[in-house]
Amino acid sequence: MMDTAKLLKAIIENAIDGIITIDRYGIVESINPAALKLFGYEPGEVIGNNVSMLMPEPDHSNHDQYIQNYHRTGEKKIIGIGREVRGLRKDGSTFPFRLAVSEVHYENKTAFTGFVHDLSKEKEAEEKLLQHMEELEATVSNRTKDLIKLVSELEKAKSEVSLSLEKEKELNQLKSRFVSMASHEFRTPLSAVQLSASLIEKYLEKTDSANVLKHTARIKGSVQLLTSILNDFLSLERLEAGNVSANQQEINLVRLAEEITEEMQLICKTNQHIVYQHTGSSGTFVLDANLLKNCIINLISNAIKYSGENTFIEFNTEIKGDVCTIVVKDDGIGIPLEDQKNLFEPFFRAHNTGNIPGTGLGLNIVKRYVSLMGGIVSCQSAQHTGTIFTLSFGNTTLPIPNGN
Repeated sequence: MMDTAKLLKAIIENAIDGIITIDRYGIVESINPAALKLFGYEPGEVIGNNVSMLMPEPDHSNHDQYIQNYHRTGEKKIIGIGREVRGLRKDGSTFPFRLAVSEVHYENKTAFTGFVHDLSKEKEAEEKLLQHMEELEATVSNRTKDLIKLVSELEKAKSEVSLSLEKEKELNQLKSRFVSMASHEFRTPLSAVQLSASLIEKYLEKTDSANVLKHTARIKGSVQLLTSILNDFLSLERLEAGNVSANQQEINLVRLAEEITEEMQLICKTNQHIVYQHTGSSGTFVLDANLLKNCIINLISNAIKYSGENTFIEFNTEIKGDVCTIVVKDDGIGIPLEDQKNLFEPFFRAHNTGNIPGTGLGLNIVKRYVSLMGGIVSCQSAQHTGTIFTLSFGNTTLPIPNGN
C-alpha cells in the first residue's frame, strides 16, 4: 500500500499553486516549490520567519494584528473565504494572487494553510482587454459625434433651402453624398466593433469581470444605434431616388403580425409586453409584406423606446370587407400637440424626446411606404397619455388627425 505521508508530500511538492503553512503566531512552518518560485526565495530564507515578509504594506505591518484579532474574537476575515491580495517578492516587486486560507487542528496545535494562485497573467490579459475596449469605445464615440454633426448640418441645410426646384435638387444631392459617405465610413468600424465585442466575451470565460461586460454591452449598444441610423438614411435614399415600389399581393396578415410580435418582444424592456389581437373572419389582405413589416417594426420600436418598463403595447389588426386597419398603441411619453403637425416630416423629432436616440426619419419612411401601398397613416396622441398610430388600407378617403 502506498505510504500516505509520502503521497501527500509528493502532491504538495508538485502542486501548481503555492502552498504555505504557518503556526498560530504567523511563523512559516513549510513552503512548497511553487510558492518559493513565485516569491523568489530559497526554503531557508522563509521557514522560521514571519509570513508577513511575503506581504507589502499595509498588510506587512498589520498581519500580526489580524491573527490576534482572530484568536480574540473568532471573526474570520479570510479563513475559509478567500480573497484577492498582493504578494511581495524577494526583489521588492509585487504581484496579484488569490489567497485561500484553511485552519488546521492537529496534535493539540493550530496551524493555517494558505493556497496561493498567481493572477499575474489574468490581470495582464484583463488590462489589455480593458485598454482595447476603451480604444474601441473612443472610436465609436468619435464616429457617433461625426454622424451627429453631419445630421445637424443636413438639418440646417434643409431649413435654409427654398421651395425652388434647384434648391430642392441641391438638398437631395447633399443627402445622397451623406448616405454614400455614411455607408462607406461606418460599415467597416461597425463590423470591427461588433466582432471585437464578441471576442471579448470569449476571453472572459476565465475571469469574472462585471466592468468588462458593462463596456462590452456599451459597445454593442453603440453598434445597434449606429446601424439603425444608417439603415434609416439608406431607406430614405432609396425613396428619394425612386427605387422603392410596392409589390402587392395577397399576404397572410395574421401570420406576419405574429412573427413581428415574437421578434419585437425580444428587444422589449423589463416586463414590457406586446399584446397582439386580430379582428375579422379573414386573415389575408393584398399588401406588400416587406414594406408593411418595415412600417410595423418602426412603430413598435418607437412604442418600446418611448414607453417605460412594466407597460403594455397594444398591436391590433382588423380586416373588415375591403378595408384593413392596423393599430399600434402605447402608454408612453406621448407627443406634444404643437409637434404633431410636423410629425411625419423628415429629420423632425418632438421636443420631449430628450436623450432618447433617433434620426427623425422613421415616421417619414412609414408614411411614404404606406402611401406606396395606397394607404394612409394617422396619429392620436397627448403628452403623458400615450400614442396611437393607425394604418388604413382600402379606404384612403379617411381623414388623417392633426393635419398629417
